[in-house]
Amino acid sequence: MQPALAGAAPTIDSDALGQALISTGSLTEKDLQRVLQMQSSSTDNTPVSSLLIRLGLVSETTMSQQLATLLDLPLISAREFPDAPLLTESLSFRFLKEQCALPIAIEDNRLQVALGRPGEAFTLAALQHASGYEIQPCIGVCTELENAIERLYGEGNSRMGNILAQVSPDADSDDQDIEQLKDMASEAPVIRLVNLIIQRAVESRASDIHIEPFENSLKVRYRVDGVLQDSEAPPVNMSPAVISRVKLMAKLNIAERRLPQDGRIEIRLQGKDLDIRVSTVPTMFGESLVLRLLDRESVALEFDTLGFDTALLQQLNTVLSIPHGMLIVTGPTGSGKTTTLYTALNQLNTETSKLITVEDPVEYHLEGINQIQVKPAIGLTFNSALRSIVRQDPDVIMVGEMRDLETARICVQSSLTGHIVLSTLHTNDAASSITRLLEMGIEEYLLTSTLNAAIGQRLVRKLCQHCREAYTPLPEMVRDMGLDALPSAAPVQLYRPVGCEHCAESGYKGRLAIIELLIMNDELRRLILQRADAGTLMKQAKASGMHSMYEDGCRKALLGYTSIEEIIRVTQES
Repeated sequence: MQPALAGAAPTIDSDALGQALISTGSLTEKDLQRVLQMQSSSTDNTPVSSLLIRLGLVSETTMSQQLATLLDLPLISAREFPDAPLLTESLSFRFLKEQCALPIAIEDNRLQVALGRPGEAFTLAALQHASGYEIQPCIGVCTELENAIERLYGEGNSRMGNILAQVSPDADSDDQDIEQLKDMASEAPVIRLVNLIIQRAVESRASDIHIEPFENSLKVRYRVDGVLQDSEAPPVNMSPAVISRVKLMAKLNIAERRLPQDGRIEIRLQGKDLDIRVSTVPTMFGESLVLRLLDRESVALEFDTLGFDTALLQQLNTVLSIPHGMLIVTGPTGSGKTTTLYTALNQLNTETSKLITVEDPVEYHLEGINQIQVKPAIGLTFNSALRSIVRQDPDVIMVGEMRDLETARICVQSSLTGHIVLSTLHTNDAASSITRLLEMGIEEYLLTSTLNAAIGQRLVRKLCQHCREAYTPLPEMVRDMGLDALPSAAPVQLYRPVGCEHCAESGYKGRLAIIELLIMNDELRRLILQRADAGTLMKQAKASGMHSMYEDGCRKALLGYTSIEEIIRVTQES
């Protein structure tokens, strides 16, 4: 006698699922109707949930969460997967892979099974028949289940390995002609391979993908929360095909391999509209690619979200309320300067103001703001664009970066004539931005008349709030790092990363800025007229009440937002 299911086979109401996804902002009504129409016209009766994932309208994780809620079933994470396979003599790898079902545990004559595609009664019936146990269904993320099934029941083949097995064997030539490269880059396995690389980057919350060819290997690395992490990569013989595929997507010239190129890919993946900036440079063993992923929907344009505390925000709001003058944001590449400027623009964007930006590239599109993309190939440079937009009578001008003296001069002149000018510089701290402008050739008296404030910032990784661990540091550490000079409850308490399912075992999730805000005053103006160095300017700014990035970071470490090790890593102070 066959055992019964522990519960009826879960059935999915497509309309209820669609409305749940719409209510959480994961799907639009228009996309839902399009998918429902596709399903009704198809012959294979593919579930709506599978279509939404396949079309990239909803991520697998979001879908699994909604299905678990809708079907009132537990959601199983990868941490709860078994370390060894169950029932290998009665359940085949092929069946489990095709049904995306993973046995989790056996207890009281019941087999708990995680389903990646629930709603199919055949799967549960087949599992009960083959195993001889009552089936207790739960929900899992299909990609995670497939990886676990391959690891536990297969021969160690990964999703990438399965794709590579379908690549034509002549893909190892390094000197293909252009037509061959185009053909290879257009093959289904190569397309799926590149899509998988991008998909994994999105799943891991990466900001950049680095594809780097070497003599005997092709490396794929993801920058997650500012730190590069190695990932599974195709073999080196796939380098030309992978690189050509990315260049085709970015509308770059695949025949040109000797010069750097820049392009852009717009793609919808896992329910997100992604804008991917592609940069290629020639190296000894091929072209090195960096893909920067810009998720327009997830960018936070609120200062408190970025890391500005109440006191700092009040000071910045005072600076932004001045109807003319310059605000400069400084820091290395990838320190969040542009996001800070966009947030300032968002705050200044009112019905009574006209805002124009000159950028290279335009990273995010902001409603109500005139944004100009620099195109040096046709003569549209920062300088030529700035000369023109001043005649457009703007109230606020944002310049993506002050790269040369001419651009800096136009910014200074614009702020002198009653405009608010926002821009960035690549310097180590706020005080260094002043000396950099002087070194570029801006006259001291003009700088003291136009510069309102300078922001120096870095990005640090945020501690995962689910698993962070508090500890009391040694008194010697507190003294040496200057933590005893900061206002905090005694004794001093810090936090360290641990790792859990919410942060992929890293202990960190997300980033926030540590900030210093240098506001001009008479003492600083006097020092600038004397051409004082950055150290002297920084000392005076601190005497006037400015907190350095290191001090701001230490305060955030004491509050449990980040670890003290992160502050040391990005500020190099002790």
